[in-house]
Amino acid sequence: MIKGNSSHFILLNLSVLFISTSGVLGRWIALPPEVSIFWRSLIAIPLLIVILKLGKQSLGAVFQWEPKLILAGLFMGTHWVTYFYALQWSNVAIGMLSLFTYPVITAFLEPLFFKTRFQKRHLFVGGLTLLGVYFLVPSFALAQTHGGALAIGIFSAFCYAMRNLLLKGAAQEQSGLQLMLFQVVIIALCFLPFVSFEKFEMSISFWWALLFLALFTTVIGHSLFLHSLKYFTVTTASLMSSINPLYGILIAYLFLNEIPHWGVYIGGTLIIFAVLFENKFSR
Repeated sequence: MIKGNSSHFILLNLSVLFISTSGVLGRWIALPPEVSIFWRSLIAIPLLIVILKLGKQSLGAVFQWEPKLILAGLFMGTHWVTYFYALQWSNVAIGMLSLFTYPVITAFLEPLFFKTRFQKRHLFVGGLTLLGVYFLVPSFALAQTHGGALAIGIFSAFCYAMRNLLLKGAAQEQSGLQLMLFQVVIIALCFLPFVSFEKFEMSISFWWALLFLALFTTVIGHSLFLHSLKYFTVTTASLMSSINPLYGILIAYLFLNEIPHWGVYIGGTLIIFAVLFENKFSR
């Protein structure tokens, strides 16, 4: 942990709580994921601009078209859309737990990015995580709906880990709000071709859900998470967010009445134990 204190810890956990709402919203919004992600990003753009202006933060520093920042935006867009597919193909529990293999993926990748020493315990943590993933879908087969959701969820986890690692350096110079504004602009441009405005119809309830997704999950949640990268290593910040699936599963139970099957309890316990074990040593 770097320059960590209680306020940074609280803000990081608050970001995790807001981000965890994406599971229920992604599952509930009955739109193609590409369309949901486009509107999520487009709605977030003016919200971020207003907040940046109120906070007297520069907009000129946002649009630095550096290859690393553009690539981070592409990884983020891919992460969002594949995560929504994982949620729609299965349920919130499997979608979120497969995604939250990303802290372990980050632990393996961070030494390659920043030339830090690889920890041998990560082999144990990685193996335990894979065992947990197996229990999420005991009859593992990519042709099955849950198996496909699991595979695409893990791919989404890889994309999210890559995005966080690419933005570690930029997070020292720009605020989380500035970095998120650049990313949502990139994402909105990428998914614009998937939206047909002529045939566009959407219920008012979807608009409220997209507004919540854009404001609380994206603008507040992800901006706070990027802000935390100033004070924590990427691996530590990722591992400390391991409580996210528990929030998500609880919210899904309350609002969608989704009750996980027995394998999810076992697999989820193993995955959460793995990341908490790593969290203990990373401190």
